[in-house]
Amino acid sequence: MQIGSRQFFLCCLALISASLFTNASRGAAPSAKIVGSRIVEVGYNGQTTAVEIPQKTIKTVVDERYDNLPVFNPNTSPWGKGRVLRGVNACECAVFFALDPESVVVKLASSKEVLKRGVDYEFENTTGALGILKGGKLEAENSALISYRCVESRIDSIIAESDGTIKLVQGQPIVLSPEPPIIDAGAKRLVNVYTTGWADDLTDAAIFPIDEVFADSSNSLDAVQFVEKVGEYSAKNGDSAILPVSDVGAVKKYLPKTWEKLTKGEEVRILAWGDSVTACGFLPDDQRWQVKFTEKLQKRFPNAKIVLMTEAWGGRNTDSYRNEPPGSEKNYKEKVLDLKPDLIISEFVNDMFMDEATVAKKYGEILNDFNGIGADWIILGPHYVRPDWMGLASERDCDVDPRQLVKGLRAFALDKQIPYADAPTLYGKMWRAGIPYNTLMTNNINHPNNFGMEIFAAALMRLFEE
Repeated sequence: MQIGSRQFFLCCLALISASLFTNASRGAAPSAKIVGSRIVEVGYNGQTTAVEIPQKTIKTVVDERYDNLPVFNPNTSPWGKGRVLRGVNACECAVFFALDPESVVVKLASSKEVLKRGVDYEFENTTGALGILKGGKLEAENSALISYRCVESRIDSIIAESDGTIKLVQGQPIVLSPEPPIIDAGAKRLVNVYTTGWADDLTDAAIFPIDEVFADSSNSLDAVQFVEKVGEYSAKNGDSAILPVSDVGAVKKYLPKTWEKLTKGEEVRILAWGDSVTACGFLPDDQRWQVKFTEKLQKRFPNAKIVLMTEAWGGRNTDSYRNEPPGSEKNYKEKVLDLKPDLIISEFVNDMFMDEATVAKKYGEILNDFNGIGADWIILGPHYVRPDWMGLASERDCDVDPRQLVKGLRAFALDKQIPYADAPTLYGKMWRAGIPYNTLMTNNINHPNNFGMEIFAAALMRLFEE
């Protein structure tokens, strides 16, 4: 996947291609530190170079036309209070804090009369969700011209050229989901610098030194190789994050019934059960994780008859299903258990409210239900979401997932010997490959892009290898 196609961005990081980049050709891992307002000092192979990072870029929008604006609703989500301005829009959401609220000017489309905030319209400062106010001048005409400023994000790469020269290659600025730039063949990406937000000075949170395990001159991403590289990184650093139930061979060892059906070429009915990440109305159908996974699984076991079913409910969790009454469109027994799948793969990032004890209790009850219908189970661990929702200070230095849900799922899967596709550990290592993980989110919060879905599929497929 070439950079520039923007097929959900991020197709360029300094990753992967063992055939092109072996241990023998690796140099020492780069070091990077901020030595000025926007100056990064990079150390690599015995030389130190100071690189100046260009300032943020600001986009100015003039008289952008909006028809049929909704009434401003102060009692809903920050992005749902009105219509999000196009310049700061994200899929089903908004890019938080990208708008300069002081710059917003709203005019009547017909006369270009400047309107008054709080009288004719209102908007949410953090998201740019704007709506009309009843009794104001916009209520009658409901067509506006809106001008504003917003800050763009950018990922720059500090590289070592084939002759050893260290230099900056600047990325393209964009409000949502920036990509690192293409680099020349033979060059090596050392550090990615993530410029985002309104601050003038760089902070440590912007600096992403690329670990030597992930470093490569390639301009493409491959999720399978990324998963392999995470394993290599863990082995190199004595990291015991990879559980036996998350490792190669887990399905053969812990789910012998499913394994036997696959290897004998029998029918295997797989149910993908989850929330909005599984429903995945924000991506084309063929980019959903469960579709990618079953396609790969079919290639792995070409004689098996794999049947994919999906049951998902956006914005909900496992409790939501289990609390629905009989006859409900989402009743747990009727929509999950009565399907009698051979294998259930669950994905519920919305179970994030659970602590370890709650996971043990509630997931234990679910396990009893699945055992009752003779279904095997794989738990797909939740991806990382917006840093502040996880209690993270930034998108780097985040190897260990702090969520109680993840700790509970790891303990539960290990105790009950249930294969666990460890997406959290993969997301936690993305910063070491130069990836600010939230740039994978199409809604700037928790809906992964195409590559994020590939990561899920690759984590699942690892369990089916021998």
